[in-house]
Amino acid sequence: MADQSWQKSSFSGDTANCIYLAEASGDGIRIRESDAPGIIISTSPDVLRALLLGVKAWEFDHLTT
Repeated sequence: MADQSWQKSSFSGDTANCIYLAEASGDGIRIRESDAPGIIISTSPDVLRALLLGVKAWEFDHLTT
């Protein structure tokens, strides 16, 4: 995975806690966190898009209380 071009989230700013994305072979996306860079998950653009839309719509806030 070291040869992948990881892109840092623009919402991370200058903090050390970041989410990184990389294009996977084919039509996939890889995601990792800065505090656990060895753990990488893969998903499709459609699934990631649905997750982000749900987060923006506050659909998961009940899970944080």
